[in-house]
Amino acid sequence: METIVLDIETEKEFKEVGGKQNMQMLGVTVVGTYAYTTKRAYAYEKHEFSELEPMLRDSGLLIGFNINHFDLPVLQPHVGIDLGKLHVLDLMEDIEKSAGFRLSLDNLTRATLGVGKIGYGLDAIWWWRDGLKDKVKEYCLKDVTLTRDLYEFGRERGFVLGDTRDRGRIRIPVRWSDIKPREREAYVQESLI
Repeated sequence: METIVLDIETEKEFKEVGGKQNMQMLGVTVVGTYAYTTKRAYAYEKHEFSELEPMLRDSGLLIGFNINHFDLPVLQPHVGIDLGKLHVLDLMEDIEKSAGFRLSLDNLTRATLGVGKIGYGLDAIWWWRDGLKDKVKEYCLKDVTLTRDLYEFGRERGFVLGDTRDRGRIRIPVRWSDIKPREREAYVQESLI
């Protein structure tokens, strides 16, 4: 079973769809993935989502940053599979449980890895509208790489680092080495229930 890292970029801002309660209306421009088996990153546009679906359906573990509360709900209307049935590791959720508060991907990767994001989600929306599709794909895949590298650091060392206003740099324990990809048979059985 494949382990996949995933990130998405949207067509619209929250203010254009009436707020966060309508996130399923944001639309998707690009889905970026990294597959551990092939060691390959790929950016899918809408017309390529039929190629993305089997990869997601057959994944043993799907890793992302804020994936449960953003990426998957936004992506769900655009794919023909139930994303809620996937085995997911949401790094942001896990770090928030451990630290007791949220930290951004940029904060965590700058503190832990010494490298940060190359833009912001709103930048990607405007780049797409300006016809800069390759720049959006580059941005999305950079976030995929940062998420993958943060996951690998935490899995190998049992912690990640984050910068806070009041306590400076902190060490946040994680137990990602304990998370195993779901076996295909278990997924198939759950899907039949």
